[in-house]
Order: sequence, then structure tokens, then C-alpha cells
Amino acid sequence: MKLIIINGVNLNLLGKREPKVYGNQSFEAYFDQLKKKFPSIELFYFQSNIEGELVNKIQEIGFSFDGIILNAGAYTHTSIALHDAIKSITTPVVEVHISNTFAREQFRHKSYISSVAKGIIIGFGLKSYELAIESFLN
Repeated sequence: MKLIIINGVNLNLLGKREPKVYGNQSFEAYFDQLKKKFPSIELFYFQSNIEGELVNKIQEIGFSFDGIILNAGAYTHTSIALHDAIKSITTPVVEVHISNTFAREQFRHKSYISSVAKGIIIGFGLKSYELAIESFLN
């Protein structure tokens, strides 16, 4: 199985940014743990703060991977372009959020990704990514 985790805007600051919301661990350290926990899965990782680069990556791998785990960050709530990119590919996408977006500001309650995602995992911290991987295994 071949999966990719795609993280969007500001997620390069995990471990530094708002530790009360996002924790103290960098995503790179967590990604190493995921690769050890799931050795039979080919796991890849991509992060960008640039919306167009996220769209390009989704289009690039959207027909050749078994799944995409996408945390688009704030682009979740603003990007019709990401919605359309996901809608145009055959690879299933699981939308992930580290925090419970419904317990936060009102503008975070709307997702342009949810309607084209296979499923959504919200609010379980970094474990949300592990749950997303497990969703592809089941």
C-alpha cells in the first residue's frame, strides 16, 4: 500500500506553533514514528504553504497512490481549488485535522474538502494521522 500525507499551510511549524492546540512534537519526528509503526506501508510526506503546490501535488499523485491523507490547514476553509483537485482524481482522500475545528472559531466550521473526501478525522491530535492510515487498512 502506498499512502501520502499532505500537510498544508503553517503545518511546517508543528512543535513550535500554538503548542496548547497542536502539541510540542514536530511533524517530521512524528512521521518517523508512523513509518516505524506501519513498516508494510510505503509512506510519503509533502508539506507546502502554497495552495498551488498542494493542488499540483494532488494532481501529480492522484492516480498512482492508494490514498491521500490531507490536512490542508487554513486552506480547508477557503480553497475551492483544493476541492476541485480532489474531485478530479481517483485516489481517495481522508481529511485530517489535529484540533477539533468545531470547538474553534466559527470560520473553521466550514470545509471545502469534506464533501469530496472519503472520510474526516478531527480533533485527536497527531493521532489523527494514524487513524487515517488505519482507515485505509480497514
